[in-house]
Amino acid sequence: MAEPQFNFSTTAEEVASYHSSHIHNKTILITGVSPNGIGFHTVQVLAAHSPALLILAGRSESTLSAVRASILEKSPTCPIKLLTLDLSSISTVRAAATTFNSWDDVPKLDILINNAAVMNYEFSLGPDGIESQFATNHIGPWLFTNLLVPKLLAAKGRVVFLSSIGHMYSPVRYEDYNFETDPYNPDLAYGASKTAAILTARTLTQKLSSRGLTAFSVHPGLILTPLIKNTPASALRAKGFLDEHGNVSDKIPQKTLSQGSATTLVAALDPELEGQSGAYLTDCGVEKEELVAEWAKDVDGKGAERLWGLSEKLVGEEFRFD
Repeated sequence: MAEPQFNFSTTAEEVASYHSSHIHNKTILITGVSPNGIGFHTVQVLAAHSPALLILAGRSESTLSAVRASILEKSPTCPIKLLTLDLSSISTVRAAATTFNSWDDVPKLDILINNAAVMNYEFSLGPDGIESQFATNHIGPWLFTNLLVPKLLAAKGRVVFLSSIGHMYSPVRYEDYNFETDPYNPDLAYGASKTAAILTARTLTQKLSSRGLTAFSVHPGLILTPLIKNTPASALRAKGFLDEHGNVSDKIPQKTLSQGSATTLVAALDPELEGQSGAYLTDCGVEKEELVAEWAKDVDGKGAERLWGLSEKLVGEEFRFD
């Protein structure tokens, strides 16, 4: 059967149905599954296709429990584990990874979806003194992924990083990630963290594709999810997301939660992407290079390696996979 032409309007349900065999009997971990978000919809769809195990990771045990209950209402036989994970804190990321790696009944990890993110309009530092968006959107997922590499390699697994078209706001701020020199700009901070997601997928590809691991980054599209709850209405109007009356604008194409979850699932499931590890996907396909910011293309690989070195410095550990 010819592969359908997935596009802007494709739903997560359509992707999962077509790639159902690549969900069946797979162990899948996803971060950031709060209700009404992309991650929540993603796990609901995955659960319907008989994975071996779904692992839900997030900060709040009560939220995770509620999400599990919601999943089981529709998919009562789906095996689910919960993992407490606060990506803003290096120590709690390490603790979560230690817990996961101690599960002898989970010998491998087929798919890791780094979905969790924040979008903060007020400057704040995380527990380790790192600007909160860079800490939660990059440093936490970067460290968590690296600590899970042995179980990912055991499955020749796949990693998906949620990036954004917002990566065009800024390159990684290697020398001033905490805005100690320049005034804080939330868009630049967010953009830098999303550029980091693209570069991390490309670096993991360079380091581990020879051992069977694949990695991708995705822009899910514009969806008015709880992620932007901290965004002032004035900023949303300035970006064109809201009209002058405070209503959702029709000038920028927006997606439903299901459409917004679809590209994540293509990146996680599509076997046709095997030879394109490191790619950045939008609208359920690999994005044209001319539509990717120059600093995220990173043709010579220097930016990605510089980011890797900065990340190692900030977490206090080197990761070598020779």
